[in-house]
Amino acid sequence: MLDSQLFYVLCAYSVILIIAILLGGQLPHWLTLTHKRMQLVMSFVSGLMLGISIFHLLPHAIYAIDAANAVDIVARWIMVGLLTMFLLLRVFHFHHHDIADDAHDVKCVERSEGALHHHGPDKGVAHFAGWLGIALGLTIHTIIDGVALAASMQADFLLLNSSANAFSFVGLGVFIAILLHKPLDALTISSMMSRGELGKNQQHFVLLSFALICPATAFLMLWGFDFVAHANGVFIGSALAFSAGVFLCISLSDLLPEIHFHSHDRLSMTLALLLGIGFSLVLINFEPDHRHTPVANQTHIHHHVKQE
Repeated sequence: MLDSQLFYVLCAYSVILIIAILLGGQLPHWLTLTHKRMQLVMSFVSGLMLGISIFHLLPHAIYAIDAANAVDIVARWIMVGLLTMFLLLRVFHFHHHDIADDAHDVKCVERSEGALHHHGPDKGVAHFAGWLGIALGLTIHTIIDGVALAASMQADFLLLNSSANAFSFVGLGVFIAILLHKPLDALTISSMMSRGELGKNQQHFVLLSFALICPATAFLMLWGFDFVAHANGVFIGSALAFSAGVFLCISLSDLLPEIHFHSHDRLSMTLALLLGIGFSLVLINFEPDHRHTPVANQTHIHHHVKQE
């Protein structure tokens, strides 16, 4: 049975996440989103996700596995996660958060749209295929976020060194990274729907459905961990390492294009990136101390207590 602390914390996370995604879809109606503002936000969020993957998920994965070959297992799963997200990005092209607000960007957007939505009898098919690809890509991406959140919460919970009744916002770092990134995905969905023929009620329904995917996945994963992962920490550690690879790929996919294709606002974007990384370091202070207590041992103790 799912522990009550994990259940209540995830309920709180879910409510906050759903509200953030729904508000993210409304950002264009409230704020003037320019290319520079979007790039500053993306740089900060990318820095945060980069720091979460290196400073949070990676060490937690190693301590969770608690074996002589833990580093090798973690390295392999990081590569699997990175390649999985890379292939999703390459196949579905769903991770686009930019805003075209100058003549050069507008021309680039028009050319790309012209290549995808050419004039002819297949125009509707191409539009539907583009929608389907983005929908599938974002759905899989959000499911992976739910796995990352559940694995981080479970690892933190099992690593608590205080009393069994202590309360802690487990998985806080991963949750904040997802919380700040998901509104950008909602903005992508909202922007695409505004170009189509969907009414406001239909748009709200699509955004709400999207907002429920990550919490639902996290609940299912925590329930699964309760039955599968109690024997050892390999399952949790592998999920954490896989998530670290995914977070690395997502952060770099937002950062690298700016290095290669844009020369403006380098200082401000670099500072935003460093600020995001620094914020991820600050969040370490709110995590359970995992330096001396491997998850494998804590898992055995936790389930022994539950049985009593």
